[in-house]
Amino acid sequence: MTARAAMAGPAATAPAATGQLLAVDGLRVSATAAPGGPVPILEGISLEVGRGECIGIVGESGSGKSLAMRAVAGLLPSGTGVTGGSVRIDGREVLGLSPREHHALRGRRVTLLMQDPFTMLHPQLTCGRQIADGLRDLDGGRNLRRAKAARRAEVERRLAEVGLGPDVADRYPHELSGGMRQRVAAAAALAGDPELLIADEPTTALDAASQGAVLDLLRGLQRSRHMGLVLITHDLRVAFSACDRVYVLYAGQVLEHGSSHELESGPLHPYTAGLLASEPSVHERFAELPAIPGSVPAPGSRGPGCPFADRCAHAAPVCRSEPVELLPQMGAGTAEGTGRSSACVRMPGIGGALLAPSARKVAEPPAVPGREPGPEPAPDAALVATSVDRTFRSSAGDHTALLDVSLTVPRNTVVALVGESGSGKTTLARIAVGLETFDGGAVSVGGISLPTGRRPTTADRRRLAEQVQIVFQDPYSSLNPLRTVGATLREALAAAAGGRGRGEAPGVEDLLSQVGLPGAYASRRPAALSGGERQRVALARALAARPRLLICDEAVAALDVSVQAQLLNLLVTLQREEGFAVLFITHDLGVVRQIADLVAVMHRGRIVEQGVAAQVLDAPRHPWTRRMIDAVPGAAGNSRRP
Repeated sequence: MTARAAMAGPAATAPAATGQLLAVDGLRVSATAAPGGPVPILEGISLEVGRGECIGIVGESGSGKSLAMRAVAGLLPSGTGVTGGSVRIDGREVLGLSPREHHALRGRRVTLLMQDPFTMLHPQLTCGRQIADGLRDLDGGRNLRRAKAARRAEVERRLAEVGLGPDVADRYPHELSGGMRQRVAAAAALAGDPELLIADEPTTALDAASQGAVLDLLRGLQRSRHMGLVLITHDLRVAFSACDRVYVLYAGQVLEHGSSHELESGPLHPYTAGLLASEPSVHERFAELPAIPGSVPAPGSRGPGCPFADRCAHAAPVCRSEPVELLPQMGAGTAEGTGRSSACVRMPGIGGALLAPSARKVAEPPAVPGREPGPEPAPDAALVATSVDRTFRSSAGDHTALLDVSLTVPRNTVVALVGESGSGKTTLARIAVGLETFDGGAVSVGGISLPTGRRPTTADRRRLAEQVQIVFQDPYSSLNPLRTVGATLREALAAAAGGRGRGEAPGVEDLLSQVGLPGAYASRRPAALSGGERQRVALARALAARPRLLICDEAVAALDVSVQAQLLNLLVTLQREEGFAVLFITHDLGVVRQIADLVAVMHRGRIVEQGVAAQVLDAPRHPWTRRMIDAVPGAAGNSRRP
C-alpha cells in the first residue's frame, strides 16, 4: 500500500464527510526568486477534505501550513511558485488557472478567513456594506438591481447566522470587539456560499471563552452548510477539540496524519509527541515542560533525511540519510482502514517510548473550600494596588476599564492575571509601569507610590524603571528593527547604570547568556531572529535593570507551543535565581498552572476571584472562572467534534 493510498481513505471514513471535496497530491512550492535558484519550501504535501468534514493542519511557524492553503486558493506570495503536484476541488484541477479563473474560484468555491479580521475588513466601510459587496461580486452584478430592502434583509440574515444583531450592519469594524469582528469577517467570507472554508489561525491570542465561541461558530456554520472546513493552527488542543482529522506538518512535509482521537491518545511520530508534551495542562503542573530543542530548519538548509532528525531524541543514523515517506501505520488507538500514517522510519519500534511520561509533576496544595480571597498587602510587596478605578472618556461615551481593583504581588512570587479580552488586565499593567493614569485608589510599586489622576514625573519614571520592567506580547514590534541586539541591550544597561546598584552590572554577553542566546547574537538585528529569539532579547532588555517586578503582558501568546515551553522554563528558572516578582498576564490557563503561585481572575474591570493558582483552577468559586476553565479546548465534555 502506497503513502498516497493511505491518504485516500480518511475522507470516506470520516463520520460527517460525504464525498471528496479537496484533494492535494504531492504539492511542491519553491521560492523562485532565490539568488542560487529555486529553493524548496513545500516538499510533496498530500491531504484531503471531504464534504461536511473538518480537518486540522498543525505545526510550528515555518512548517508550511498557511503556504499550502494559499496555494490551494491561488494566493501564493510573490517570489514563490508551484513546482509540482496537483490540487483538485470537486474533481477539477485548479493549479494553472488564470488569475481571472482563480478570482472566480475564490468566494464561490473556496474562501479564506484570516487570523486578524482587520486584514479582511475595510476600516472605512460599514460591516453591512462589506457583506453585501461579497454577495454582489459573486452574483454577476445582479444584486445591484435588487431592492434595497431585500438586500438589507439578506445582510441581516447573514449577520444572524453568525450570532450578531441587525444593528451591526450599520457599524464600522473599529466599533466592534475582537470577537464581533471575527464574526463579521466570517459572514463576509461566507457571503458567496463557498464549499470550502480555510480558517488560518482564527483563535490565536484569544481568551478561552472567545476561542470557544469562534470554534463553535465555525463548526456550526460548517455543519449547517455541509461545507468542508480546514482549520490551520499551532494549538493542538484546538485542533483535537474541533477537527475530525489532523495533519501534522513540519518543514514543508506531512509527518503524521490520523483522526483527532488517534493523534491525541497515541502519537506515532516524535514531532507530534513533542508538541503534545510541550502543551501546559490546566489540570497539573510539571517541574519543567519538556520543550523541543532548536527550531524549524529554514528552506534550503534541510538535509536528505527526516527534517526533524536534528531535534529528535529518537533519531538514528538512518533518520539523517534516508528520505522520509508517509506510510500507513498500525499502533495504539489505530484501527485498520482509518488511514493512520506516519513518516517516522523507526515506527512502530519506538511507539512505547513516545507514550511514556516525559515530565515530573509538581506537588501542589489541595483545594481549600474556605480559602482566603488573596494575600494581604505586605510592606515589601513588589506591587500593591488598592481600590483602583480607571474610566476612559470619549465622545462615544464612557468605558470603565477598572472598578475597585485590589491586587498584591508579593516579592519573589509569580502572580497570574487572567480574564477575557477587554477585562482590564493590560490597563492595570500599564498603570503599574507609569504608562497609564488612574482615577482613584492607590498604587505602590516597590515602595514607590504613583500619583492619582496624572502620569508620573520624569524623575519618578526613572525611579519606577529601577523597580519594574515589562515584556510585551508582540516580539516583532517591541524591538527597534534598525538597532542590533547589542545596541538595544547596551542602551538598557546604560539606562540602568544610575540605579540602585544592586551588585555588579551585567554586560551584553552576560544578558544574552542569561536568556539562553549566544554572545554572537549581539551583532544581529531583529529581522534575523525568530519570534522566540526576539522575545528572549526583550526579556534580556527587561532584566538589564535588575527589576524587583517583571510584568509579562501575554508574553508567550504569539509563540508556537514548543517555543512557549522554552520561554516558560527559562522564566521560571530566572525568577528563582534572581528572586524578582512576576505579574504574568495571560489568557491561557495551562500557562497559569505551569508558572503561577497565585492567580487573580478579572471580569469586566473587576477582580472576581483570586487565590493560590492550583486551588482556584481545581475548585473555582466564581461562575466566570468556571466558564473560563470549561472553555479550555480539550477540557472534559467540551469537544466540538460531532
